Amino acid sequence: MIVDLPGTTSGDVSGHLVRIRDEGGAVALGRVLTLVIETGPHEVEAAIFAANAASREHPCRIVVLDRGHPPRSGGLDAQIRVGADAGASEVVVLRPGAAVTEEIDTLVIPLLLPDAPVVAWWTSEVPDEPSRDPIGAMASRRITDALTCPDPLGTLERLRASYSPGDTDLSWARCTIWRAQVAAVLDQPPYEPVTSATVSGNARHPVPALLAGWLARGLRCPVSVVDADSSASMTGVRLERRHGPISLERPDGSKVATLTQPGHPQQRIVLPPRTVSDALAEELRRMDPDETYGRTLTRGLDHVEMP
Repeated sequence: MIVDLPGTTSGDVSGHLVRIRDEGGAVALGRVLTLVIETGPHEVEAAIFAANAASREHPCRIVVLDRGHPPRSGGLDAQIRVGADAGASEVVVLRPGAAVTEEIDTLVIPLLLPDAPVVAWWTSEVPDEPSRDPIGAMASRRITDALTCPDPLGTLERLRASYSPGDTDLSWARCTIWRAQVAAVLDQPPYEPVTSATVSGNARHPVPALLAGWLARGLRCPVSVVDADSSASMTGVRLERRHGPISLERPDGSKVATLTQPGHPQQRIVLPPRTVSDALAEELRRMDPDETYGRTLTRGLDHVEMP
């Protein structure tokens, strides 16, 4: 069900949510968090789709700040989506006018679930300091997506300079399965130290840089990123050891990677690119700061050789 509320206030929107819940049986008692999303032009539906998919694992109230569609009323227009239009969540879309944009946090506060953590997600444009942003300041977790910005690596550098515990980026979740596979291989005999490592992929994307920073921080060895001239963020990882290299390669456009290591037959491993919904669902699994991401971003990248 979709309810449009032109020329409204946050208090009225909250009241409508209560009436919809009482009259239609849509309950919010199982919601575990409030997800506040800031979107730009033409991003609202994609963001809601990803959040609805993630909400099936993490039931939540979704509050979307739509910056791309000025309200017809000049003040605040809103829309409520529940039931089949909202996954396992309640969706509130706010379209603030210029008169109320400066007080954006006061629009959101009445819609927060009581006694539940708040997570902020910027789908493209990233604040200079997410933790000091009006929305970010009320959130225990702040999710950015450097990959969608015009200058992904430049954005990653800005996030690095302004990092605060609780910050994370979807590019970190995009490389989770690569990190898991590398860790699993290194957890097997002969336990030789890695002397150097190479990460290949699209060097303009932040995913190879973060994976390389994680390797440099954990292995204490030289790590370089090689531009594979690929549309995919990641295409491979190569770890050099005394008795031969370990190689995990995924051809551009494939969902299957090949693992090669000395003394073992080649293995084919399903390693599909992760969707925004997958990455978002992973980041919503924890409300505490991701210390590994923080160390990788602020310290590991110092030891990565970029092309």
